[in-house]
Amino acid sequence: MSTKPAGLAKILLMVAGLALGGLLLRALGAAPGTEWVDLYIRDQGLLGETLFLLAGALATAVGVPRQAVAFLAGYAFGAVVGVGVALAAQLLGCALAFFWAGAVGRGWAERRLAGRFGPHLRPVVETLRENPFGAALALRLFPVGNNLALNLLAGMSAIPAWPFLAASALGYLPQTMVFALLGKGVRVDGIWQLALSGVLLAVSVGLGLWLMRRHRAGRALGN
Repeated sequence: MSTKPAGLAKILLMVAGLALGGLLLRALGAAPGTEWVDLYIRDQGLLGETLFLLAGALATAVGVPRQAVAFLAGYAFGAVVGVGVALAAQLLGCALAFFWAGAVGRGWAERRLAGRFGPHLRPVVETLRENPFGAALALRLFPVGNNLALNLLAGMSAIPAWPFLAASALGYLPQTMVFALLGKGVRVDGIWQLALSGVLLAVSVGLGLWLMRRHRAGRALGN
């Protein structure tokens, strides 16, 4: 019980930091990466959306944080279209990394799991194999963690693609909305977007914690 107040305090601190960061970026009038968006993406219609989709997918596939893709999509297209374009780019990048790892790196993963990295990676692999959808969803809802590492590990672990990708799409959605709203709030006078993004982040973290605890409780009862 003693960990609950500490966990809640961390979530509130994260929300406050997110809101303050958004206000600072809006006050400065610029944010990293917005220059090329202004030059090549904004006000270009379908061409701009297609270019952003391809660039965002490739960036996500090689390890650029998916939150940055969502932020720039919100900056370029607004909250609604930005969420759709960013989510499509993130999911395409996830699939690229997942299938590449399954085709190229599965033997590498098995050797590492049997070697010195085994104690760290094996529990994650076992959890994904037991419940690909539920485990991936819980992990995606956390605002921290390595998106690329999870994509590669899942691909190398021979889990079914569709549950993992479906859970990723659903788990990506809250933070994609958060950072797309932040991106729009930076471009326009959007205090309410910044406030809503903080609330959505808190909901995402809380749901991720609940799912993870439920999954662990289910495993304990099963044992």
